[in-house]
Amino acid sequence: MLARRVGEAADAASVAAEALLIWKDVDVALAPIIGQPGVAALYKRSLYLTLIDHPCLVTAYEGSLRPGEFEGLKTALSQQTPAEALAATISLLHTFHDLLIHLIGGSLFERLLRSVWDKSSSGDAAKDNAP
Repeated sequence: MLARRVGEAADAASVAAEALLIWKDVDVALAPIIGQPGVAALYKRSLYLTLIDHPCLVTAYEGSLRPGEFEGLKTALSQQTPAEALAATISLLHTFHDLLIHLIGGSLFERLLRSVWDKSSSGDAAKDNAP
């Protein structure tokens, strides 16, 4: 999904900006159900779990995380190579996806976040596995 949204020749700043938009969309979709503190807690847990493979996210994790704010992630990703920014973002989205599915189930996940995942789809939605 992210690779389609930013294009193959994207720089780290473009990846970071698109990641910020995705997380804001996730927040908008989930905050009415689990609250912004709930979204923030899942986001922070996802960052923590993703740090193992992508230590570049440590600044996003350690930064002051207010519900609904994802600027720390944008800053961290902007300082990486385009490939690392893309890989870290995809890994973070997959981790979040897995955590949320574990908590609420796949069917409810699909209903709540379908609009976020489908924003960039151009008919390939059936081929993609969420993030």
